[in-house]
Formats: sequence, C-alpha cells, structure tokens
Amino acid sequence: MSATARTDSEGVTVEVKIGIQNVAREVVIEATGSEADIEAAVRSALDGGPLVLTDDKGRRVMVPAGALGYVEVGEPSRGRVGFGA
Repeated sequence: MSATARTDSEGVTVEVKIGIQNVAREVVIEATGSEADIEAAVRSALDGGPLVLTDDKGRRVMVPAGALGYVEVGEPSRGRVGFGA
C-alpha cells in the first residue's frame, strides 16, 4: 500500500465479518484500511496465501485461505467521539 493510500484511510475502520468453514460463529473485526485494501487482501488469500487483516487496535488476524467460507465487508466509518463511542 502506498503512503498516499494510508493518509486517505487514516482513522477509517471497516467492519469485516469472516465466516470460517466448520465453525459455528463468525469472526468480526474492525479492520483498518479502505474497502479496496480489504478486498485486495481477500483476493490475495484466494490465490493461496492466508487472509491477514489488522484491526483498529493493531492486532493481526490470520485465517488460512482454505478455511474461508465468506467475507462480508461493511461500510467504512471514522472514529466516533462522545458518549456513544
């Protein structure tokens, strides 16, 4: 990812739901980056590597590509401020 792409998506998170085969619950994370970045990571994983995403707290989530059932990408949102945050 280029430096300009990082500044455009700085402070933006996207809710990502990952369905894993043979697992009853889905994995839900607030991933950093744009929808295009996440889609590129999913496409890369489908080519053979693991799906690696970073959440808003800097933790990395890795899922083997063979275990992916589905990936749902939500709308991007900026950090919330106030009592509802």
